[in-house]
Amino acid sequence: MKIQRTFFKMAIGFIPLLFWHSMRGQGCVVIRHFSSCSGAFPQSGLLGEGELMLGVNYRYFKSFRHFRGTEEEPDRVSNGTEVINHSHAWDFTATYGISDRWFATLAIPTVINTRSSLYEHGREERNTTYSRGLADIRWSVGYWLLDPLEQPKGNIAIALGMKLPTGNFNASDIFYNVGVDGRPEVRPVDQSIQPGDGGFGISAEFQYYWEFLPKLFMYGGGFYLSNPREINGTRTFRETLNPLLENEAIMSVPDQYSLRMGLTRVLSEAFTASLGARFDAVPVRDFIGGSGGFRRPGNVLSIDPGITCLRGNFGLTLSVPVAVRRERPQSVTDLETELLTGTPRNGDAAFADYVLNLGLVYRFGRKGIPIDPDLRDAFKPAEE
Repeated sequence: MKIQRTFFKMAIGFIPLLFWHSMRGQGCVVIRHFSSCSGAFPQSGLLGEGELMLGVNYRYFKSFRHFRGTEEEPDRVSNGTEVINHSHAWDFTATYGISDRWFATLAIPTVINTRSSLYEHGREERNTTYSRGLADIRWSVGYWLLDPLEQPKGNIAIALGMKLPTGNFNASDIFYNVGVDGRPEVRPVDQSIQPGDGGFGISAEFQYYWEFLPKLFMYGGGFYLSNPREINGTRTFRETLNPLLENEAIMSVPDQYSLRMGLTRVLSEAFTASLGARFDAVPVRDFIGGSGGFRRPGNVLSIDPGITCLRGNFGLTLSVPVAVRRERPQSVTDLETELLTGTPRNGDAAFADYVLNLGLVYRFGRKGIPIDPDLRDAFKPAEE
């Protein structure tokens, strides 16, 4: 039983390190609420055959700091013209052990978003638009490349999955001072708070861990979500703001990706702590398919501290990535306009200072993976 406890502690000790569900990093740049299909717990693949792990993950951020390139525009906050997004998202995940090395994950996300701005309401007054409901469901199948029985101190997993267009990508609300004679008008909300993106996506993922010192682990991972669909047909009304934005009249269905790495330390039988870095991004151009329509490309580099508590079959984790570098690069429209006019152009985007991630899982069955007697010492704590 002690061997199984230690093994399970090792497996679940990486929980705060690889919080996939923050992929939609910080603010209205990394726009989709997309968790890795491996669920909130990176070692969820280390399940015995027939074992099941259920989880719920909550994520919150407030984006309000505007950037062009890597330069912040602090005057937007001081003069009250900043755009403010509040994003709340919940992922309900299930990970099943197909075998000791194969695993499958299903993630069902829901969101509640608000967006407060001046420019979307005729620049006359600040108003708020809302969206809520089911987001884009994801599933994946993964495989641990090394046999956990033979390589207990480190492993790497790869996974392939799909994102389904189950979220509403044409959610609408009332916009003020924009209709005929300044009347209110119902329009689609901004792309940053749409629950879905309207496209089928293909995800490629990886994750790894390695114990290089007793109770001290290195971790890492990432994914790339490819959205082959170019545009989803939802109107942005951006062409009414500036004729140069004519090609941004319809929303794009952009790719996105995330990378992370760091260290985790086992503090006790109940607690582990981690410190790492993560990089979340929406690229300017897609890997497959066209890149037309409106998108806000951007990326965020964050320092990601976390802590995990394990009690029985329950695991609780808290992770708070803090942005240290934010960039809104030139979009396709920016590049085309600069080429046409000869004048430098770079749109802006609002980012958050931090993201709050909170996760809870319950593991059904703790039989663990059978351990060869010759390998048992590898699972004993240093003090034993």
